Amino acid sequence: MHCPSCQSNDVIRNGLNAMRKQIYRCKNCGRQFVLCPSKSTISDDKKKLIDRLLLERISLAGISRSVDVSESWLQDYVNKKYENEPRTININSIPIGTLTIECDEMWSYVEKHDNKQWIWLALDRDTRIVVSAYVGDRSEASAQALWNALPLAYRERATSYTDYWAAYAAVFPPERHHAVGKDSGQTNHIERLNCTFRQRISRLVRKTLSFSKKLVNHIGAIWYFIHHYNDSIMRNLSPCRFIVSSY
Repeated sequence: MHCPSCQSNDVIRNGLNAMRKQIYRCKNCGRQFVLCPSKSTISDDKKKLIDRLLLERISLAGISRSVDVSESWLQDYVNKKYENEPRTININSIPIGTLTIECDEMWSYVEKHDNKQWIWLALDRDTRIVVSAYVGDRSEASAQALWNALPLAYRERATSYTDYWAAYAAVFPPERHHAVGKDSGQTNHIERLNCTFRQRISRLVRKTLSFSKKLVNHIGAIWYFIHHYNDSIMRNLSPCRFIVSSY
């Protein structure tokens, strides 16, 4: 027997742990350890794999089985990750030329169907970048929050296309706002993005066992996907299409 830290053989017994396993202590470095521990350190490579799997339509139970980690550890890891996920979109550069956004709200829920949470999104039509997002109810206040989260350049210049939900007309400038139906084709891109969200985020699938039980995790999962989505779009866009934002 040797110490897992310093490899010293000068090891003594040092009581039992809560699982009634023998604890050993290294007299050389002071490290305490047990033989065949039930818990093991999760490697950084395994955590990176988990981060990628969280972006796919896989339940936490499925990730736990696939990566071979305990569900309790995974839940704690996800809780911390989603709690610290930024709730804002940083637009450091603005597309050259006219600005056009498509906006829509998508239904979801937390814990039970009666606890509805609407995902409000604003998409730049030309670049396909999500330029604003908000999770809340379907009220005018939520539409205002979506508008307030837009970069100033979009609030000052962008033409917006939405459905006929009255909250948009109450908040968006009437001279640059167009309420249209789905058959017009003017909101095709945001409708397609909604489909992407439901295909990739398991807790947004209409009939799912992967629904959110905590609002903070629900919001965190959505923002985590938005940041990943925008990063993947930006990597494929030419820098010459943008100007550095002064806003």
